[in-house]
Amino acid sequence: MAMLPDTIISVRDLRTGYGEKVILQNITFQVRRGEVFVILGGSGCGKSTLLKNIIGLYPPLGGEIWIEGGNLVTAGEVDRLALLRKFGVMYQSGALFGSMTVVENVKLPLDEFTDLPEPLKELVALAKLKLVALGASAQKMPSELSGGMQKRAAIARAMALDPKILFLDEPTSDLDPIAASGIDALIRQLNDSLGITVVIVTHDLTTLFTICGRIAVLVDRKITVDTADKLMKSDHPWIHEFFHGPRAEGAMTARKASHGN
Repeated sequence: MAMLPDTIISVRDLRTGYGEKVILQNITFQVRRGEVFVILGGSGCGKSTLLKNIIGLYPPLGGEIWIEGGNLVTAGEVDRLALLRKFGVMYQSGALFGSMTVVENVKLPLDEFTDLPEPLKELVALAKLKLVALGASAQKMPSELSGGMQKRAAIARAMALDPKILFLDEPTSDLDPIAASGIDALIRQLNDSLGITVVIVTHDLTTLFTICGRIAVLVDRKITVDTADKLMKSDHPWIHEFFHGPRAEGAMTARKASHGN
């Protein structure tokens, strides 16, 4: 597979699974620097396992994961830590610590990975909260935040170390349409203003149609990567149903509205 221009992530012949159970194999794709890239698939297709492999939570059964020229699979401890610092992760639940204030949650990566003085770490964490429009909520506890605000706080924490790549696992799940639209707008803003590469695992059709560039569809243990417009023309039954089923109509309306049509 030829390298795309300015590739920041390259997954090559990846085999995923647990023990002897293989979930995906021969998975190869690339993510371009600065794009919004979506990983899509039905329940149980392996997209969560794939994400865990890419962010280093679980080792793959085989293959390679290259991030800015470094192979995460074979890297030694020092090089591996350097690669992990290149990206931030927002987990589906937000994964905020309930016993800590919002700003303390955002400051955690700085506590773990830097030797910055405490006042400076506090300033950095506050700056990240302002970036996601949560500056006024810094001293609140996670339980005092709405679902959408918790997602924003989790994104702020993922941004704490100024990563080049942002991984978002179902960023709009369990949110009402207004809160979900706000998260979509925030992702677009971060991508546009900071040039950060965003990789999203999502089922949200509105997100797909309004902010993403290319989409990786996992189906039948294979991967197909293309734009939403081209995937809509696919004759694969699952892909066709996903993009043309009843839920797609509202998402298409949102897409047209976002483009001013």
